[in-house]
Amino acid sequence: MKKHIAHCLQQAVSRLCEQGFLPPDTEVDIQVERARDRAHGDYAANTAMMLARAARRNPREIAQALVGALPGSEYIDRAEVAGPGFINFILTPQAAWAPVRQALSQAGDYGRSDLGAGRRVMVEFVSANPTGPLHVGHGRGAAFGAALADLLAAAGYDVYREYYVNDAGRQMDILAVSVWLRYLEACGEPVRFPDNGYRGDYVREIATGLAEQVGDALRHPADRVMAELPPDAAQGGDKEQHIDALVRRARALLGEAGYRQVFEQGLNGILADIRDDLEGFGVTYQNWYSERSLTESGQVERALARLTEAGHTYQQDGALWFRSSAFGDDKDRVLRRENGQTTYFASDVAYHLDKLQRGFDQLVDVWGADHHGYVPRVRAALAAFGEDEQRLSVRLVQFAILYRGQERLQMSTRSGEFVTLRQLRAEVGNDAARFFYVMRKPEQHMDFDLELAKSESSDNPVYYLQYAHARICSVFRQLDEKGLVWDRARGLDALDRLGEDHEQALVTELGRYPEVIESAAQAHEPHQVAAYLRDLANALHTYYNAHQFIVEDAALRDARLCLVAATRQVLRNGLELLGVRAPERM
Repeated sequence: MKKHIAHCLQQAVSRLCEQGFLPPDTEVDIQVERARDRAHGDYAANTAMMLARAARRNPREIAQALVGALPGSEYIDRAEVAGPGFINFILTPQAAWAPVRQALSQAGDYGRSDLGAGRRVMVEFVSANPTGPLHVGHGRGAAFGAALADLLAAAGYDVYREYYVNDAGRQMDILAVSVWLRYLEACGEPVRFPDNGYRGDYVREIATGLAEQVGDALRHPADRVMAELPPDAAQGGDKEQHIDALVRRARALLGEAGYRQVFEQGLNGILADIRDDLEGFGVTYQNWYSERSLTESGQVERALARLTEAGHTYQQDGALWFRSSAFGDDKDRVLRRENGQTTYFASDVAYHLDKLQRGFDQLVDVWGADHHGYVPRVRAALAAFGEDEQRLSVRLVQFAILYRGQERLQMSTRSGEFVTLRQLRAEVGNDAARFFYVMRKPEQHMDFDLELAKSESSDNPVYYLQYAHARICSVFRQLDEKGLVWDRARGLDALDRLGEDHEQALVTELGRYPEVIESAAQAHEPHQVAAYLRDLANALHTYYNAHQFIVEDAALRDARLCLVAATRQVLRNGLELLGVRAPERM
């Protein structure tokens, strides 16, 4: 309806330009909003005030002229000038009840739009290092990214979901050494486990699987493994130097083939677990993109060469630097270290260039809040390549803080002390986890209350929503039990019988749904949908508690059933976008 009113206003502006009342080719950004007070109408526009300067006329005079120039519309009963120049629109009864008709006829498509016009968008999210199982912090990024991708698709974008697998670099080497040392322990070798190794039980499980596959083939005596290593932190030394020395020792003793076997065992075991966990959470991808492939295919070197050829790099202290400060970053960044190894940032540069070269119109990265410093440097790289940096949108997601009662649960991936996403799902269920994760802005800190998520009360927002859907389903079961049949066509013809305040409030909420979808998609804010669904559920529960739906008057009964059936459909559509089920019974 907003679009229809805006279209009518645009036609009125064009007519006034043709008549000479407004300057030729006058352009205005027409904004139509729902009226704050229903007594003033259904919608309002401030178009006249926005035209006042260009037209050099009083806004009320312009508003009167616009009202007179409006084309006829079956949806607009009348338009009135108010205040300093607002135009209030009052809809016809047919238009007022249009959301019910549309929700019932369009069903699962109600709320979808062509806003995106098929533009290609890549949403890259989660992309957690495959060094351990996903924990509850990763779960928030998964729920947000999946909901955002589905929301953009509902708004008409061509969405591509990708997981960037960080399968290269030092952390993966530390994982490989951790697996190998646990493998040696399983073989009976008395090796000392490093302070900076990955200590979770999952490492032992992977190592046990490796031992079952290869037997003693990768076994080396503990004294050879540990000989002349620099002391670890607990031994009065440096834990970083110690673990790096262990990596070099593992490479030397195992050889390239043996080391690669251990490396792949750790990577593939954890990656398989991550895939399975996310699929169980209702999160899937079109592609899992390997960081190693960037190096192996030469894409990293080609990206660095392109920056160098454009004069955006320089050599200093044996390292290759990117002049990122020239493009808005706070300082320059290293691309290749003095030892010849490229940095994580170099891989990020090549990866984002590759994304654009694959033809995506817009890139959306969902990162943990601890990566905020990477945003300006990646934007700087895109600008250096001559790309529009605004094509990259980065949403930062704060980790969730988990509480059980008053107890805050601590998490550390390195020590293995953390609550996995799988454990969370097992305790509270996918529905509560998905909804709780997206009901606030991603950059806001989140306290995840396990007890609340499991409670069957109106205080639990996901239960409150699902109960609204189940309540409507129960109405139709009661109808069957009474031997009655819902005559949808008769109900639609009798919608003007619905004059109660609760009915008016409910249909107003139904009409908001398409607007919320577009607004949430444009702002990349799924929490708008979550907030809307709570408002819709509240309107339904209030209506349900105040009125009988299965009444003697058949026409009124069918009209009310049309209204609640439309509400059920919108609840289902919205919950589906957030990855939450709409149960028929609770």
